[in-house]
Amino acid sequence: MINLFQPDLTQHPPRSLRVRLGGYAHLPRLLDKARAEIVGKNGDYHYNCPVDERFFAFTGIDPAAMLAAVKDGKTDTEMLTWVNEHCSRLPHEIVAWSTWLEQNGPGGVEGHEWIAGVIKRNAAERTDIRSFADLLDLDDYVSYGGKG
Repeated sequence: MINLFQPDLTQHPPRSLRVRLGGYAHLPRLLDKARAEIVGKNGDYHYNCPVDERFFAFTGIDPAAMLAAVKDGKTDTEMLTWVNEHCSRLPHEIVAWSTWLEQNGPGGVEGHEWIAGVIKRNAAERTDIRSFADLLDLDDYVSYGGKG
């Protein structure tokens, strides 16, 4: 059985970037990675990676402060309350940012080359991988035995 309160990301991936909590895309994934890091079971996943940094930049939340709050054992609901206390974004801004994050893709040549390499390795026949969210979902799936 998967314990989402102390996820073992060596056994399963974190939740998808598309899963929302309080309207925030990526927040559940971020919490999974933070909890896994705390218990030393983050595998190849890294807390405060570039996608996490986008969340922190949007919310103005300090990554170390959030990790400390997670270490206190807060549930998803309690963490949502904590995030809302530390972020002054309006609901429509959260929805717009979350929609943007789900659709965001590589902007430059390096990003396009990197995403193309991952697709080529994992599912060369796929033509629907356009965003980083698509790529993360594919990579999470094939990393744990799925066929792209």
